[in-house]
Amino acid sequence: MKLSTATVLSLLAGSSAPGILAFTVGNSFSTATSQVRSSTQLQMANAANPATSVFLTPESAKQCIETANGTPLYAYSKQKLIDNANKCLSFPNAFGLTVRYAMKACPNGAILKLFNSKGIHIDASSGYEVRRAMAQGVPPENISLSTQELPHDFAELVDMGVKVNACSISQLERFGQHYNGKGQKVGVRVNPGVGSGGFSASSTGFSKTNVGGPASSFGIWHELVEDGTVGEIVEKYGLEVERIHTHIGSGSDPAVWQAVATKSLSFCKIFPTVTALNLGGGYKVGRNAGEPTTDLQEIGKPVAEAFRTFSKENDGRELKLEIEPGTYLVAMAGALVSTVQDKVFTSGEEGHVFLKMDAGMTDVLRPSLYGAIHPITILPGSGKSEDVGDETESVVVVGHCCESGDLMTPQSGEPEALAERNLRKAEIGDIIVMDGSGAYCAGMSTKNYNSFPEAPEVLVDEEKGQVHLIRARQPMEQIWANECVPQGLF
Repeated sequence: MKLSTATVLSLLAGSSAPGILAFTVGNSFSTATSQVRSSTQLQMANAANPATSVFLTPESAKQCIETANGTPLYAYSKQKLIDNANKCLSFPNAFGLTVRYAMKACPNGAILKLFNSKGIHIDASSGYEVRRAMAQGVPPENISLSTQELPHDFAELVDMGVKVNACSISQLERFGQHYNGKGQKVGVRVNPGVGSGGFSASSTGFSKTNVGGPASSFGIWHELVEDGTVGEIVEKYGLEVERIHTHIGSGSDPAVWQAVATKSLSFCKIFPTVTALNLGGGYKVGRNAGEPTTDLQEIGKPVAEAFRTFSKENDGRELKLEIEPGTYLVAMAGALVSTVQDKVFTSGEEGHVFLKMDAGMTDVLRPSLYGAIHPITILPGSGKSEDVGDETESVVVVGHCCESGDLMTPQSGEPEALAERNLRKAEIGDIIVMDGSGAYCAGMSTKNYNSFPEAPEVLVDEEKGQVHLIRARQPMEQIWANECVPQGLF
């Protein structure tokens, strides 16, 4: 449910790869790709039997399967990744912009390298993500770490050039104790007292996607910034606060963004050494028909204006803007490609036809975890557009896990209830494409549950007519490779 603008505004006002393999395909790929619809709205139109998913045709989906040596697999559109990167790099700003990719959304090395080549920096959520980004050639000075668990080797990372945002009082204390008296620069993440979770109507209550407000553990509670507690720790250890970080998951409403920016700028005013304000990410992406996608130009203009106003009111201080898109960059640039491996039915008034994928919550956890709705397209197993046909069928789509919650078509607003989708009539062996799977799918999978291996990933280069393998399927032996059975125990 969408949080009302009035609620958020009132609360804000009141709260003080190396080894990439290339697979070149024939003319059928490039010809078919040119037929893919150009906008999400058109792609998700209520055509009885669409001949394409968001960016895959039957032909290109088949080539992805051949490149990955079977299903399931994740496919990413190189062109969509580039287009989304360009939109983020054009975010309106007053005095400079740094775009940081929230790499937890999809941490594949090829995608990290692509964004690094575009000049996009990294937002890391753990020390391990920092190391992973550096292993792909991202310079340490281009990485910012905001984490629930400050790594034991944080000082080593900082000394390399990594920027750290203290996300709790104890983190700030640990940081200060190590760099006592050295004038070390540090960022401070603030919980501004309000959040905007995408699956909750509440801006202050608990939601699995809410990262601000009294029910969220993320960041230092704003009162501890306003009452001088943070300032006292900074002074005690001789630290220099160079950056304020806030993130509430602010969606697509320009008025909310302006209020978020204004509130966050008030924290910057407390520390005269601050040179940058990071407003996080949370840009809404419409995965399904009728869902809005954030217009970055529209929400960015009032943000830039708020920065200009701050400058005028604070002796010309010009703060740089940082943003941290994750979903916006990769969600609709990725899809899960799987196969209909079984089809069963139950009878009676509450009976259904079930399509069983050879994938599931092991690959896309969001429907089971949040009740998230993903667009689904059934393509012919032959890989030929002429075989799409006209027949449709209302079905429930489920995953392959021995788990009742492995449901791919939950009811909207009722994640515990199943819902039917009217899709192309499927036969065993047909292709199922679940779009909107570029963000928080491969990187948040429950791989190895039921001992299913990690699925491979491919990158579709529409311009060159190539499909690249960017992660191989996990060998079965890797699943238990780290297990140890002490000799003589049994």
